[in-house]
Amino acid sequence: MQLSQAQKRVLVALVTGCSLKSHRYLDGTKIYQLHPLTGQAETLERSTVELLCRQGLIDSNKKFPAATYWLTEKGKALATALKERQ
Repeated sequence: MQLSQAQKRVLVALVTGCSLKSHRYLDGTKIYQLHPLTGQAETLERSTVELLCRQGLIDSNKKFPAATYWLTEKGKALATALKERQ
């Protein structure tokens, strides 16, 4: 599985306590944001998050207007391995 540096960074961020949310608006806009424990949220590319979902590494509660994402077991194992390599 080939992941970009951005995708790897998201996985490591999630395993270290950050939150990933998608914020949906009535006009159809959807914004993905990575929320650290402290500091400002970072907006992510849609493709970064969608690939992680398609690979089965993250999943969400599919809520409106803000869905919360989490690591799947497969994602947790990969994120932990990536974190240990840093």
